[in-house]
Amino acid sequence: MEHVSFPPLSRVAICGGTHGNEMSGVYVVREMQKQKMNKAGSVSVTTVLSNPLAVDACRRYIETDLNRCFTNALLSAPITDSTPFELRRAQELNALLGPKGSQEAVDLVCDIHNTTANMGLCLIFYSLDWITLHIYKYIQSKMTSAPVRAIQLDIPISEAYSLESVGKHGFAIEVGPQPNGVLRADIYNIVKEAVDLTIEWLQKFNSGTTFEGGEVEAYSLVKSIDYPRDPTTNEITAAIHAELQDNDFKLLQPGDPIFQSFCGETVKHEDEELYPFFVNECAYYEKKIAFHLAQKKTLTVPSISVKKD
Repeated sequence: MEHVSFPPLSRVAICGGTHGNEMSGVYVVREMQKQKMNKAGSVSVTTVLSNPLAVDACRRYIETDLNRCFTNALLSAPITDSTPFELRRAQELNALLGPKGSQEAVDLVCDIHNTTANMGLCLIFYSLDWITLHIYKYIQSKMTSAPVRAIQLDIPISEAYSLESVGKHGFAIEVGPQPNGVLRADIYNIVKEAVDLTIEWLQKFNSGTTFEGGEVEAYSLVKSIDYPRDPTTNEITAAIHAELQDNDFKLLQPGDPIFQSFCGETVKHEDEELYPFFVNECAYYEKKIAFHLAQKKTLTVPSISVKKD
């Protein structure tokens, strides 16, 4: 695979509180602001508390999910009196960090999230972006406190709906398990280490380090599975089975139990072998998602370095 060079990555945005009850990002960003962390060597750092009203209320969102508001269509929608707060805020963030898809956009957006699922540390991204994959490879090589995985959402960037899509490059850091509205020291430390390693990688890249290519594993979203529901009331009729609970990324095979109904019956997986993640995520009940299923892929990444003037 041919070597690839990129312009310097001199502007990074570290965002937290996109969901106001996911506390690790809130407190990492607040601490960086308190330390006046706006420059790290060759890297200019912008810290953003993405949804301050939701953070103050300790709720995921006020009117609508901010992290679903960053498609091109929503970012260009006219603002009216009935426009939800989060859509207004998305357009403000796009003006601050973007505009999405433009040369003026920041070089990298790193948006911090928590999950109630037992997922360790995941980097979530859209396209096959060599910068993101090399940062993932670097974090994975350095971090021992948690398993580090990558999740690819195969969505065109114009339809990409989350905040990290506003930057020229971007990814979400997703760390769990952590309950909503709760701050765990071990999870905070994992997030802080991942952010520090990201900035460290950017400094090395900008100073001329060549990062060798190789292979990395990533999970590619295939489908989402809803809970069994009563056809009349639409209420759920089962919970995640104990053998699936907390077993994110453990290969799910045909015949494995996935739900236990409230009358004690087991519902089994009847599909192909796939990997579950976001298992029993609290925030996904309203989205009618019990868990996602993914294929595991091996991706080949080229060696990369900064483009010389």
